[in-house]
This record gives sequence, C-alpha cells and structure tokens, in this order.
Amino acid sequence: MVRGRPGAPRPAAVQGTGGSSAVSKCSAAARGYIQDRFLRFLVGRRRRRAPLVHRGYYIRARAVDHCVQDFLCKTQSYPRTQILSLGAGFDSLYFRLKDMGLLHHSVVYEVDFPNVACQKATLIKRMKELSALVGDTGEEGLGVITFSGEDYKLLGVDLSELSELERALEEAGLDKEIPTLFIAEVVLTYMENRRSDALIQWAAERFSQACFLLYEQMHPEDPFGRVMQQHFSRLNSALHSLAQYPDCEAQQRRFCEKGWTECSVMDMNEFFTSCTPEDEQQRVQALEPFDEYEEWHLKCSHYFVLTASKGMEPSWTPLLPNMTVAHHDGTVRMAGSITAAVCAMHSEIPGLRRYGHHSVLIKPNVILTTGGFGEEDGQHCRMRNFHVLIKHAGYWKAGCVKKENPDKRWDERLYHTVSCLSNSLALVVGGRTSPSSAGLGMLLLKFPETCSASDPDDITVELMSMHPAAEPAALRWRHSTTEVLFKGEKYLFVYGGRSAMEPVLGDWYFLQAQELSCTVIPVEGLVPESRHSHSACSWKGGVLIAGGLGAAEQPLGSVFFLKELEHGFQWQTVETHPSLIPRYSHTAHVHDGKLLLVGGVWFHSSSVPGITVIDLMTGLCLDYAINVEHLEWPLMLHNHSSVFLPDEKELLLIGGGGNCFSFGTHLNPEPVSLSLTNILTSH
Repeated sequence: MVRGRPGAPRPAAVQGTGGSSAVSKCSAAARGYIQDRFLRFLVGRRRRRAPLVHRGYYIRARAVDHCVQDFLCKTQSYPRTQILSLGAGFDSLYFRLKDMGLLHHSVVYEVDFPNVACQKATLIKRMKELSALVGDTGEEGLGVITFSGEDYKLLGVDLSELSELERALEEAGLDKEIPTLFIAEVVLTYMENRRSDALIQWAAERFSQACFLLYEQMHPEDPFGRVMQQHFSRLNSALHSLAQYPDCEAQQRRFCEKGWTECSVMDMNEFFTSCTPEDEQQRVQALEPFDEYEEWHLKCSHYFVLTASKGMEPSWTPLLPNMTVAHHDGTVRMAGSITAAVCAMHSEIPGLRRYGHHSVLIKPNVILTTGGFGEEDGQHCRMRNFHVLIKHAGYWKAGCVKKENPDKRWDERLYHTVSCLSNSLALVVGGRTSPSSAGLGMLLLKFPETCSASDPDDITVELMSMHPAAEPAALRWRHSTTEVLFKGEKYLFVYGGRSAMEPVLGDWYFLQAQELSCTVIPVEGLVPESRHSHSACSWKGGVLIAGGLGAAEQPLGSVFFLKELEHGFQWQTVETHPSLIPRYSHTAHVHDGKLLLVGGVWFHSSSVPGITVIDLMTGLCLDYAINVEHLEWPLMLHNHSSVFLPDEKELLLIGGGGNCFSFGTHLNPEPVSLSLTNILTSH
C-alpha cells in the first residue's frame, strides 16, 4: 500500500512521469530510434514527440539495453540468474528480451506502485502479443503479485517501504544466492535519500552476487540543471538525490559506501561517444532533420549511467569504452571570475528574449538584433520583429524597429549572420526556418545614417531582397561571415555551417563587399575540419576560426588563422597552452591581441563555459567563470549573441537559451553586462 509521507512526492505525480516517459519511448520507437514492437501495446495514448526528445529517450534505452545484455552475456554459464526492475512502469524490457531469446535461464521481476502494476497486468492479459510471450500461471491473486509467469513476476508494492518490498519479493520467489541485476531508471531520485540509500545498501548486503544499473539526473546547480529542477518541482516530483549526490563522483562514492565493490559511471555524452559504435551513431544522427545540438548535449551531460557490482567473478564492467576517445576529466582550472550584471536599462525589452538570433553593432552604441526564436506577443515563435539598443548617458534604451517593404519576405530566420557594409547598410547571409528547409539566401538592410541619438522606436529599417550571383554562399546556417582585407579591398569571408542536405560544411566564399559577388582568392595550407556553430573574428586583415561542431557532432578544440599573404590567404594553426577545451555555440571577439571566447557548450560536465582568453602572441589560454550570483534567473550562454564595446572593455550578452529537452523553453530574460577590464589588463 502506498503511504503519504511529509516531503514525499505524491505517487500520482511520480506515476505521471512514468506515463509520459512511456509515450516518449513509444514515439522514439515509431521513428526507428529504438527497435521495440511491444511498447505500443503498453502505452494507451500515442503522441509524436520532437526529435530532441527522441534522441534523449534513445540514449536512455541504448544505455539500459547495453548493460542488461552485457549482464546476460557475462552470466550465461550460471544455471539461473534474475533481473529486478525497480519502478518498471510500462517498460517493455521483459518482452523484448524474451522475444530475442535472451532469457534462457533468467527470471524478470518488475516492481511498481500497486495501481500501476494492476494496469499493466490488465494490459498483458488483454493483448495476445504480450500474454502469448509470458504465459499465465494464474497466481495473480497471491498478495501483491499482480501477474505471474514462469519467467516473469509483476509486483505491486511501494519501493520506499523496504520491509514490504523484501517480503513481496520473497513471496514471488526471488533468490538471494544467484546473480541478480537491479535496474533503476529515474526511480530512486523520487524517493527520500535515506530510503533510496537503504535500498541500495540492502541490495548489496542481502544478495551474494549482485549488479546494479542506475540511470538518473545530475548537476542541479548549473543553468540547465536549474531549469530541470524547476520542471520536476512543478510536477510535484522533486528530485531528492540531486542535492546530496550532484555528480558522477558523488554517486560513485555513494555506492562504494553502501557495500558495492566495483562501480563505474559516465555521463551520456561519454556513453554515446565511447560505448556506441560509430555506424550506430551515424544511423541515429540521420533519422530525421535535427538542429538542437546544444540541448541534446546539455541533456546528455545532465544524465548519467552507473553500474555497480559485488561478488561477481569476473567483475561486471559494461561501461568500459569500446573506442579510444579523448575526454577532459577533472575540474576545469579557472583563472578567476567575472561578475554578470543585468544591463542598466531605461525600458524593458521582451523582444530580446530569444535564441539563434544575431546582434551587431551598426554604429557606436547602437546594436541591432534580428531573427531567432523567442517570445513575441505572448507566444513562442520565430521572431519577426527587429530590435535596437541605443546607449545614452550610461543607460541602454530599447525599441522595436519599424520595417519598410513588409511585402518583402524576411522569413523569420534563425542562425544567420549580419555584417555591416557601411554606415547605413548591412548584409544578412543565410539562416533557416525549419531544419529541413533550404538556407534563406541574402537580404540587405538599409537603416538611417543618423540614429545614434534617436528614439529607438523612430528607427526604420528597409528590407531589400536580392538574388546575387553569390547564392551558394548564402544557402546555409550556423556559419560565420567575417570581414577580411585583401590588397586593401574589403571582402566578406563566408565559412562553414550546415544546410538541409549537408549536416556540416567546410567550404568558404569570398564576397566582394561592394558588388556582393563571389571572388576566387587562392587559399593554401592545411584545410580545417568541416564545422558549424564555430566562432569567427577579423584580425590583422584575416580571420580567426575557433571551435565548432564537427561531422561526428563532436565539439572541436582547434583554432585557425586565415592569414593574408601577398597572393592570397593561408590557413595556419594557432597553438594554445593548455589546449583549448573543445566547444561550440559560443561567440568571440578580438581585443588588443587577445581572442575572447564567450560561453558555448562543451562536454566537460563539471562546469559550464564562461570566458576563455587566448593570448594570440604567446598562446596562453585561460578560462574565467562567470559569477551569476546577482542574477535571479539561470544564464544560458549558448545560442546567444554578444557585442564587445572596446572603449568600456564591456561585453553585452543578448538573448540565449533554448528548448531544454522536455523541461520547457528557457530564454534569458534580459541583456547582461560583463566588465572585462580586469582580465584584459591582467595578462
């Protein structure tokens, strides 16, 4: 029987998370992410989930199957084994294993709340495809056993009542002397820590040959983790384990202290990279149009898979990487911190709550922001309106820009670039609507030459569509467009990105700045790896390219300089020490021989990227944390834009955020200011 306890989540709320999970798994199976023909019989309602959710549930299913099948393989020589799935919900694990012929001498026990177990038992009896596999020995009337077959027992009992659980399992025939695999997929975290700890310790103490498989959340205090916690709190299903066991190391200590002798743990980025064969990675990446890399990698850095064992000979180690991958382990060494402050504003600017946009300094103290996905008229949508920020007397004033030629399509684009061509003209290159659409070409923006002292709402931007000969350069997104000089003439260097047809591009174009036509300029040297979501800065007439996401959807840690020569350009590698931590979705600026990389996403889950300063003369690379104690909301520094004001040595961060897996969309609500005076003068 389920009992209510002070501070405990309501069983109905926890059960709701299990039902939602089953629907998501079913949607992932329907799209080919996982092979599971049984889920549809166990899930009442069907709903198509987003590609991001499909990937999230794919990696969860992949990790569990990987470890379960490894257990069954390693224990083949034993006459009997058993699997105990804690909080199994409407999972189809037993039916898949039985259908694959993997349960030669294993019995599967599933435990969940009594009403969940009863619902599942009813479904099994009703569906011939399920009942034919399990058989029915008619023992469901015996106490808490709601369904019983020769190799399958379904029990209705509250996991947090350990004495009741033990009694029910003994009644169902669980044998404490044979190899036993415990599975807990996002279950223990809903229990009070003393109860989940007791269960972990009980499993180690009472079973002579035991293995434990745990899949759960971690890292509650970084921006994504805060959004994740808020989501589960709103569902009245708080994640209890996060405060005491916030990371992989703490979870590993937990199991070792509770009696387990072997324990391995990794986050899901590492699992996907090092325990999933490359051909399988490529299969999943090609299943449907996808462009939410940041949220996918952040989700994976906030979930872990843990395996522990005791009494197993040989020891059970399913999380040994099957390929060699370089990982940045340990803590990132920070050289210091920079305090973030909400910008001093004369007016609120809801239109700057967006991501995937672009902000550009069109005049001193005048910033234009275009495109992206955000909040407009109370709805989340691709942004139609342009916004301008004007700084006057130390304060920023914001306004919504009027647009001329409304019949000319703006296309509400994301991941485009905007480059100033003159005091009154800017060029928009590329961008997309949906990930399956072609890039959106080029657009000229014409704005008044005298707008620095204007009221922001009085500024008008004229949109001028164009069909340039340089169209191939524009049919892309997540690229960079950077001003370069060649023989004293200005060009725009369009590099990298991705398209609807190509998940990553490594080509480039030189656009003559006045005619906007492609010009062939010789480029020599070792060509950089194809990439998108990198950063690019003008420096010494050339371009600095840093980071990005490569063809295998892995962050890159390389820095290149496209240097101007007499007869063309040359790619040169910029060596840094220590090595730059691979990252993407960051922004960048150059000031006084120093390259500043701002935010982004990396696979180093112990921290989030702040500001990295690379001295271009010496190669010294220093990381600085961003102190957000003065902000009342999580600051997500990916899919953002940033503008550097060199005179003030001030960095303005505009927008940023994303669709945080199934936890909701987070948009940074206000622009943030960082004073870089200390770090730019301390080198």
